[in-house]
Amino acid sequence: MDTTINIMLADDHEIVRKGIKMLLESESDIEVVAEASDGQEAIDLLGSNHPDIVIMDIRMPNLNGIEATKTIKDKFPAVSVLVLSMHDDEEYITQSIDCGADGYLLKDSGKEEFVKAIHNVYGGQKYFSADISNILVNNYLSAKKSGAVQVDTEPAQTIDYGLTKRERQILKMIYEGVSNKDIADQLQKSIRTIETHRFNIMKKLEVSNIAELLRKIENEPGLKNGLK
Repeated sequence: MDTTINIMLADDHEIVRKGIKMLLESESDIEVVAEASDGQEAIDLLGSNHPDIVIMDIRMPNLNGIEATKTIKDKFPAVSVLVLSMHDDEEYITQSIDCGADGYLLKDSGKEEFVKAIHNVYGGQKYFSADISNILVNNYLSAKKSGAVQVDTEPAQTIDYGLTKRERQILKMIYEGVSNKDIADQLQKSIRTIETHRFNIMKKLEVSNIAELLRKIENEPGLKNGLK
């Protein structure tokens, strides 16, 4: 039996909601089951509409998307929240993640990436667009530089997690904050190839997003040692 992904749209601009609805419902396995004009309305509608995913804007009246995300994840933990925003501010992104958002996508993303994000989140994965991942990496590196991230200086044996030589090379570049595009340029590969390598790396390390990946490297000196 085919599975339908039920979506709720939360955005205070009706014309935006209608446009997103039209775009998504052109997909055979996606159905928009509810629309909300603010965060509080989204919460109120959840119980009677049972969406799998809430597509959440951030700047909304009554209750903004970040606050609504926290409430939804507390009260309805089975519901996923994918933030779709025009804001690429580091503060908005980190606050959304801290409140439990399952993904963060910019409104200028293409349909293909939008649909991919929905399927990834529905499948229990996290999804952050390349631009958002780069912001997270830079934020992490800045925290590390300022001393906010504790680093274990004890020597450790190398742990490779079954990573290939190429995957270790790419992981090292990700850890250093190099974007997918720059990795592709340096290795003379396509961005899609680099994204595939990154997916395989995250699968082997059993992490679901770039923030978890960076934390794992810092928390496991044996893994970090293998990148030198």
